[in-house]
Amino acid sequence: MKKTVVLNVVGLCSSLIGEHTPFLKQWIAHGRAIAIENMLPAVTCPVQATYLTGKHVSQHGIVANGWYDRTDCEVKFWKQSNKLVQAPKIWEQARQKDPHFTVCNLFWWYNMYSSVNYSVTPRPQYWADGTKVPDCYSQPADLRDKLQQQLGTFPLFDFWGPRTSIRSSQWIAQAAKLIEEWYQPTLTLIYLPHLDYNLQRYGTQHPIIAKDLAAIDAVCADLIQFYESRDAAVLLLSEYGITDVNHPIHLNRLFRQQGWLQVRREHHQTELLDAGASKVFAVADHQVAHIYMNEPSLLPQVKQLLEKTPGVEWVLDQAGKVQHHLQHERAGDLVAVADAHSWFTYYYWLDDRHAPDFARLVDIHKKPGYDPVEMFTDPTKPLMPLRIAWKLIQKKLGFRVLMDVIPLDATLIRGSHGRITEQVAHKPILATRHVECLPELPICQPTEVYQLMWKLLNREDS
Repeated sequence: MKKTVVLNVVGLCSSLIGEHTPFLKQWIAHGRAIAIENMLPAVTCPVQATYLTGKHVSQHGIVANGWYDRTDCEVKFWKQSNKLVQAPKIWEQARQKDPHFTVCNLFWWYNMYSSVNYSVTPRPQYWADGTKVPDCYSQPADLRDKLQQQLGTFPLFDFWGPRTSIRSSQWIAQAAKLIEEWYQPTLTLIYLPHLDYNLQRYGTQHPIIAKDLAAIDAVCADLIQFYESRDAAVLLLSEYGITDVNHPIHLNRLFRQQGWLQVRREHHQTELLDAGASKVFAVADHQVAHIYMNEPSLLPQVKQLLEKTPGVEWVLDQAGKVQHHLQHERAGDLVAVADAHSWFTYYYWLDDRHAPDFARLVDIHKKPGYDPVEMFTDPTKPLMPLRIAWKLIQKKLGFRVLMDVIPLDATLIRGSHGRITEQVAHKPILATRHVECLPELPICQPTEVYQLMWKLLNREDS
């Protein structure tokens, strides 16, 4: 099988290709680009699982970036075991054809305990004193040490949180080149997250986006030229396009006001969502929310309430879930989809004084939903750099200190994704110079990406 590299440039769509991406514009002009139709939900984990298995959500089971575990009665986000993906992956099929086939997965999700040959994924260390230390996980285990010896510690705080920057994408790109030199995998999957940050923070029209596009264009130029010099076919793609929003929807607050959602009042009067005791609650994930019901008789009433809620465009019942291939046991009893200008928060407290301590932290695993506000520091608190510096000093002195610097203002967010976008220019992109492997139509289905990868792996000598 032939050497192939898949560059996943998160958030890239045709509307962003232009004067600020001169390399990608020229590279695509010498090949061809098409759009990928949005799937529901158009968020990272389901899309990646669909690309790598060629199956719908109903078959691979990744219904969102997180979901409610009905057995544990817990909401779990950003889990990492590849065993959660309930369908064979492309590299498993490739090995059946070519026993010498090898694969490297760099930062695509569900990257732990998978059947790939080489993998690297974020995995901070959590010390007993509450400190979170940047680190990553690899297979084989010593690959982490070899990479960090060459490149420095993986810049975790540049990968997610208020300090996000191009440094994380640059580190991943350099790691990919080292792994290619050391191991020469047949298939390399590379995740470049940089565009995800400011497009969600500030929307598509903010002046800073031009700088972000130029920065990721330079990373792509370096990678593509490197791999093409080694006779690799490059497939450039993205998972979704990000569009402008201005309206957060707080479904859990709505359910609480109806008396359906239960909380537990804990230390310092903070409140924790009690999912197992709630009649109805939402697991929010960008512009899609799974609605779970421990009291199924409420379904008609909940559906009617959602349909009347400003900003909710669709409410999928069982028939709707079947139509969009979401009929899986992990999915909500109902699935709400926001309109073009709206998105869903996980917020369930009615008074910020009772918000849980993790609400003001970067804590992607404790929050029962996705929280893009983690990319901001609280603008209402003066001298924030000094506050953070003082907290870091206290941590180094051995004190347990909360890095409670994240605001609780969802109106700060100006970009989102997850729904099916109407304009082709805002849909995810797919491009390659091996045009013979692309379909003739200007748009393909997300399940077809698997076959396009397969064609590239099995291409004829040029």
